[in-house]
This record gives sequence, structure tokens and C-alpha cells, in this order.
Amino acid sequence: SGNEELEEIASADLKFMLLPALLGALTLKQVDLSRRREHLESAREHFLRFLKLCRNYGLGSFQLPPSTSSKEEARSPSGPRDPAQPNLVAMAMNRTAKIERYKQKKELENKLASMSSTVESGTADEEQIREFYILQIQKWIGTSLEEIESIDQELVILRSRDAARQVRELSWDPAPDVLAQPPGRAGLEGHVLALQDSAPPRVFGAGYPGLPTMTVDDWYEQRQKQGIVSQQGFGEPGSPPCSSLPVGARDEELQKQQQETEEEEDDEEALRKARDWDDWKDTHPRGYGNRHNMG
Repeated sequence: SGNEELEEIASADLKFMLLPALLGALTLKQVDLSRRREHLESAREHFLRFLKLCRNYGLGSFQLPPSTSSKEEARSPSGPRDPAQPNLVAMAMNRTAKIERYKQKKELENKLASMSSTVESGTADEEQIREFYILQIQKWIGTSLEEIESIDQELVILRSRDAARQVRELSWDPAPDVLAQPPGRAGLEGHVLALQDSAPPRVFGAGYPGLPTMTVDDWYEQRQKQGIVSQQGFGEPGSPPCSSLPVGARDEELQKQQQETEEEEDDEEALRKARDWDDWKDTHPRGYGNRHNMG
């Protein structure tokens, strides 16, 4: 009841004051990520209810954190504070309060460790039991303040994520012709043609031709008009396309053809020169007499 004092509560009933704080701690242990924001808000309400209860009974000296609604009202009317100019006084006070809570927490843990064995064994008197539970309540006061601060930081991140998701959903505007297109095969022809037109540049490179644009006959005709390829041997049955070879290779190929023709006609002079050349190659290694390091 809000009308009674701390002295009016029985020593055995003091532990029930920890119920809201324990509910908040258990709510934070929920692992359903889809309901994380709901669990955080519920745990914050439990911790805040516990702190209000302790404040009404005069347990501990602390500043009660604002509720969620009062925080939103404080941000909306006068506009947000410039993040480049933080409140240095509030930051210094917050740091001092954290250091003080940390010291009190260590002292309370040491006292509770020395008293827990006596209370659990059942040998403690009523005054020791009352002091033990009051120390437990004071310890959970510091824990609740820390948890509320962590919850507020996480809620800011979750709200920003949800707002960004809503903006992405609202800004997504699909093309009307895509939505109006029937699901039949006729509606896919335009997409298939677009893929066929865009596939060669991705496969064969972009910005330069990669596919053949003319046949071999067209290439020969174009080179003949430019005067690069002679008509000798082109179009004659059985004659190799020597004009497509380099100049040196083309001359060597013509010499071989002429030599074979002379040998077939039983030219004595050609046979004699060929035999002399074969004999000379047998007695002289390759590169013999090459003083200029050529060939």
C-alpha cells in the first residue's frame, strides 16, 4: 500500500518487493528476436515499477528515470538538441552517478556474501533477516538503473531500424507495366530479347567487338579490293590460300610448290640441286656460317 511505511512491512515479506525486478530480469532473457522490442519495453516497465516502489518506501537515494511517454514528449515540443553540442554537465553527473553506484554495488555484494550463509542456514534472527533483504533490494536498485539505461540505448537502435525499413517499403514503387504484364509466355518475350541483346557484351567483353562480322570469302574480297592480297592461287582448285600468310611465309610456300613441281617433271637440274642441298645439310649443322647471329 502507498500509505504504509517501510517499518510496517514484516521482515519475511520484504523479499516480495523484489518481484518486479525479477520479472524484468526474466523478460530480458527471452530469445525471440522478432519480439525483442516488445520484451525490452515490458522489462523496462517492470524495472521502473520496482524503482517507484522503492522510492515510495524511501529505499535508496536515486533519480527516477523518465517513462517512455515522458521521454517522447520531452523530445517533440521544442525540437531535438544539436548532437554536436552535448550537455557536458549532464554527462559529468551521469558519470559520477555510475561510479557511485559501482562502489555501492561492491560494498553490498561483500555484505551479502558474509550474511548469506547465516540466513540460508536458518540461524539468523529477525534483524539480520531484515537487513539482508534490504541489502538485496538496494542491490537490485542499482541493477535496475543499469538495465534501464541499456534498454533505452537498444530501443533507440531498434526504432531507427524499424523506421528505415518502413521508408524502404514505402519508397519501393514497381513499374506499372511489370505489374500489368500477364504471366503467360507472351509477357516474357520482351525480357528474353533484352537478355539476348545484353548477353554478348557481358560474355565477349564490353566496348569492343568480340564476334565475327564477316566470312572468310568476304575477308578475301575486301583485301583484294584494297590491293593487299594478290589473286594468285585464290579461287583455283587445289591451290592453298597462300595470300593469307605473311610475306616471308608466302614466298617460302611458293618456293616449295615450285620445287615440288620441278621434281615431279623430272628436271635433272632441280634434282641435282636438291641432292646437293641434302648432302650439304648432312655435313653442316644448322646455323653453320651464321656470323651475324641471324635465323
